[in-house]
Formats: sequence, structure tokens, C-alpha cells
Amino acid sequence: MVNIKIDDKDYEVEDGLAIIQACEIAGVEVPRFCYHEKLSIAGNCRMCLVDVEDSRGLSPKPVASCAMQVSEGLKIYTKSERVKNAQEGALEFLLMNHPLDCPICDQGGECDLQDQSMAFGYGSSRFDGDKRAVESKDMGPFIKTEMTRCIHCTRCVRFSSEISGNDEIGSIGRGHDMEITTYLNQAVESELSGNVIDLCPVGALTSKPYAFSARPWELNKTETIDIMDAMGSNIRIDSKGLRVMRVLPRLNEDINEEWITDKTRFFWDGLNNQRIDKPYKRVDGILKPTSWKSALELAKEKISNSKSEKISALSGDLVDIESIYALKKLMKNIGSDNFDCRQDGSRISGPPERWLFNSTFNGIEDSDGCLIIGSDIRKEAPLLNSRLLRKSRDDEYKIGVIGFNNDLTFDFNFLGENPSIVEDILIENNNFCNDLSSMKKPLMILGQGALIGKDAQNFQNICIELAYKFNFINDDWNGFNVLHSAASRAGAMSIGFFPSGKGMITEEIISNYNNNKLDLLYLLGADELNLEKNDDCFVIYQGHHGDVGAQIADLVFPAAAFCEQNGLYMNTEGRVQESIRSTFPLGEAKENWEIIYLLAKEMSIDIGFSNLNELRNQLIEEFPIINPYREFEPLPSPKKDEFNKLNGHQFKRIIDSYWQTNSIARASSNLSKRNNYIKEENNR
Repeated sequence: MVNIKIDDKDYEVEDGLAIIQACEIAGVEVPRFCYHEKLSIAGNCRMCLVDVEDSRGLSPKPVASCAMQVSEGLKIYTKSERVKNAQEGALEFLLMNHPLDCPICDQGGECDLQDQSMAFGYGSSRFDGDKRAVESKDMGPFIKTEMTRCIHCTRCVRFSSEISGNDEIGSIGRGHDMEITTYLNQAVESELSGNVIDLCPVGALTSKPYAFSARPWELNKTETIDIMDAMGSNIRIDSKGLRVMRVLPRLNEDINEEWITDKTRFFWDGLNNQRIDKPYKRVDGILKPTSWKSALELAKEKISNSKSEKISALSGDLVDIESIYALKKLMKNIGSDNFDCRQDGSRISGPPERWLFNSTFNGIEDSDGCLIIGSDIRKEAPLLNSRLLRKSRDDEYKIGVIGFNNDLTFDFNFLGENPSIVEDILIENNNFCNDLSSMKKPLMILGQGALIGKDAQNFQNICIELAYKFNFINDDWNGFNVLHSAASRAGAMSIGFFPSGKGMITEEIISNYNNNKLDLLYLLGADELNLEKNDDCFVIYQGHHGDVGAQIADLVFPAAAFCEQNGLYMNTEGRVQESIRSTFPLGEAKENWEIIYLLAKEMSIDIGFSNLNELRNQLIEEFPIINPYREFEPLPSPKKDEFNKLNGHQFKRIIDSYWQTNSIARASSNLSKRNNYIKEENNR
């Protein structure tokens, strides 16, 4: 720690901090455009100039506070006349070529340049010559460019290099001719590209789908969580009336830091496309609208006339924990154990430490190496991929990959595609063993693609054995991690929504459905199944989009989307968070738990609750791990189990198209344009 003075007040701060960081800790505002705490120092904009005084006296001129570190006895002046003149001069230069676009600029109302011009600007300009103009660039369907507004802070350039790892944005020219552009004028392909919209301090990079839609002061802002993947990123949904207008990130250093994926940022238009807004029943092969009363009576009749052992239920990837718990209680009351949440056919089971991300996302910072098994981590969790990218820049950090040889934006040692390589490493018959032996806190990331098939549990047992042998698990470290890709999976697993004993797993349910051995199949938002219409099995679909599940259904219950109801979700590291309602359900749609409650009531089944609070209290009492208010604690290490030699086990890709992974994403015009845009780029 060092003692410094800021504007004649004493402070004690950590040694090595930049002056601008010390001022932030002290609560002293220093203007900036190019500085960002997650990016490297550029020192471009010169807005953060301050006067400093040390043992040698006052500095001959103001210094950039982002580029100078604090030292013992340093005196910092942020409000001196010289500093004020320097900041006014810097802003005057920045505004010299800046167009007067504020009335038509989407950044208006939340623009750093506007705010700082008011707070630190001169108030008039001495430049009356022609303004510089720059041709706008095509950065794809997500990023709208007005490069004449660019002030060359290079935040987008540094983000592209340091956070997304694609190096797609850069600068050309020098001085007056400098321009920010993409590599060979191609679209930005990173799954994190939309974050440059938030980073841009002016209106040079704005959201193309959101353009000219609303002003920030018109929007209702709801702090909630994302369910496009299993990381549980913290987001803010901005809505206007019944429509979601945009999605922005919220700061959470433990999960998503301050970034979100493009799928999360731009899925919102899918909430209004292909929606199911009233009940439907199939008449003469065609789904026709019906009333709630008629729909519930039909469901009661079909369930009552079906044998319990021939009734099955599957939950989807976007469903909240309360609704899955309600469906489990209904199935138990009916007398059926045939329910499963593992749509992709994964065979994960056992205690949570066997199928959660035990080291936590922040634990990546403490690790000294990584082994990725059966996971295309860039598609399954782009933000996790970004954390590994930043960690991989350490020369001593070695990353091995078994499974898929894809571009992960960082260097790695590809060990091969065959799962048997894990067996070779276990018996030390692989070159990567030397790297593993030198690691004290390595990470093992096991993807869902490695846990599909009859030999999946045996393969997982081998991986746990490997974890104990090579320090992935020791007294001070638990580096055994399973990465989920579905937002609802960890929560559904934690309340036991998978068969134990005599119940059928997903693979068996699908097989019996196709072979006419099921009387009734209940799909709770389950749309990722490759099923054809079967007239011998009555299908009830409960969901919010007319996707695959609705197309094969005989009865459709319209449900609320995740942002139209409150619900709990557990992310892949076991952290429980609440999704908060930002808009109301469309048409006659009801909340998921309420539909199941009404069905149970119609069948004269006492399900144990009549409102969400009663349901949640009952859920948390039975499964304390679901309590969102409990202190989050890492789980114990998974225990070893017996294993056999692998017998034909294969890895499977669980994500074919990153932009089309769920019903909301498939209904999104924004994401569809992006998906087609990349295809067109690749075909050129």
C-alpha cells in the first residue's frame, strides 16, 4: 500500500494502481474515453489528464492518469486550472470533426461524449473549417456504423484482440487519415462482437436491429438473467409496453464480468415471432384454437385413460426450476417415473459435484493449465472461452483438447478425436502427460458431447480417476468441471428430474414413442427432439413458440417465455439466480407452473401449492440447494467410482448451429440474419 494525496485529501491505495484507478477508489471523477478497466492502456484520448507532484516538484505538464502508476507521497490534482484547460482543449479537438448528429443518433441520452462535453467541455469551438468525413463500414447484421463519429479511442480494436480473440477490428492510416475498420472489410464473426456497441463511447458503433426504435428514457429496465446458455449471465432487459426492445449486460465479476454473447444481446425479436398465444387441439389432423376449459378437460381425459407406465414427460432447455418441480410432482401423483430433463441424451447422474463446474468461472484465474474433453467451448460457452483466451496468454499455461479441433481463438495442443486418448493419458502413454505432471491447479472441462451414449458414465468415471491422478483434484483444488449448454439442465438435475430405478430415460422414451409403446407424452418446452408425428401417442406440448414440439402435438398449452414470468435457474457452476418478469405473457398464455397447477386441479390432484410463493417455499424446503439467497459455496470433490475399458464410446457435437439452439433463437429474425450472413461469407 502507498500513501497519496488527491486534491489535498489523504488516501491509502494499493501499490501499482494507475492514477485513474486510485481516483475511482477515492470517488474522484476523472473523465476518459479510451480507458477501460478490462482493456489494455492506450492513452489515446488525453481526456484523463491530471497534474501530479512528487519529490521533484510539479510535473512540467499534465500527465495521462491512465498511463502513470501511483507511488509513495504522490500528490494528484484533478481540478486545477491547468487540468481544466487541458481537458477543455482535448474535448475541443475531439469535437472539431464530430458531426452534429445528436438528434438522430441512437447513442443520444447515454453518450459519454455528450455527458463529458457538458461536464468538462469549453462550451464553444474555435474551429470553423470543413469537418472530416469517413465512409461507414459493413460490420455485419448486428453492428451499425457511422465512422464519421469515431473519436479513435480504439476500445473496439483492443476488445477484438484481447477479449474476443478474433483480431477482426483494427485501424488503418495515420493522423488525419486514420480509420477504424474490419479485416479486409468483412463482417465481424465473433460471438461476442456486440459488446463493442457498449464499449463505444460515441455513436460510431450502435445496434443495427435496435436502430431508431426507442430512446433510453422511454424504456422500462428490468435486471434479470440470460438463459441462452448455461452460464447465467446477468442482463438488463429494456422493454416498451409488451415488447422487449433490447438486452444489455449487467456487471457480475463472478459470472459474465460485463460482457454478454451476441445471441443473448439480439434474441429479443424472437419473443414476438411464431408465438403460441392460445390453446390448440388437433382436429382432423389440424391444430385449431380452443378454450382453456376444453383443453384442460381433454388433457384430463387422455391422462386418465392412459396407463401410468405408458405416460412420459420431457422438459426443455429454457424452463425454470419451479415449473419442472411442478411437473415432477404431477408425474409422481399420476404414478409415472418416466421423466427426464436430458433432451440431448446425456447420461449425467449422481450427486451435483459429478455434473457441475466445480472450480467456478473465477477459478480459471487460479488455474495453471487446462484439459478440454468433448466440448466445443466456443459455441457452448463463448464467455468461458474468452476467460480461457486471456489466461492462455501466459506462456506457462498449457491447454490440451480432446474431441473437436475447432477454432477456439487461442492456441491449444490438439490431442486427437478419440475418447480412448483419456485412457492413454491415465496410463501415461501420451506426450501431454509431461505438461499435466508439471501443473499444480489444472482444469478439466468435460462437455456434454462426451457424456452421451451407453458408456458415458463409465467414461466420466475414467475422467474422475484421471482428475485424481494428475492434480485436477487435490486437497486445495477441485478442477473437475462439467460444462452444460442448457440453462435449465443443472436446476432440473438438482431436483431429480431424471429417472431413478425403473423409469425411462430420454433415449428410451423416444424409442417407445417411435415404436407405439407410449400412450401419452408431455413435452414441457422440449423442442430439441427429432420426433415425427405419431397418431398412436397423444402428445401434450406446453411452450411459448410454435416450434418442433408444437408441430407434433395433439394438444398445445400456451406458456409464458422466461422474461414473462419469475423463475429460478441454476447455472453450470451451481449458482441459483432468479429471472425477473419484464413483460407480461401474450394473449391467453399462462405461466408454466400455473398451467400444471390448473391441470392437477382439473384432475382432482392435490399438488401441494396454489401460488408461486407456496410452490417456491415447498421446493426450497425439499431441495435447500435451490435457495437463491443461500451463500454460494463450492461443492466437495466427486468420489472415485469403478470403471471399465471403453467400448466404442464416441463424442457427439451438441450444437450444430450456434445461432439456432432453441425455440426463441430460431424464431429470431436477428439471429437468422446472422446465421445466413456467415454462410454467405463462407461461400464467397
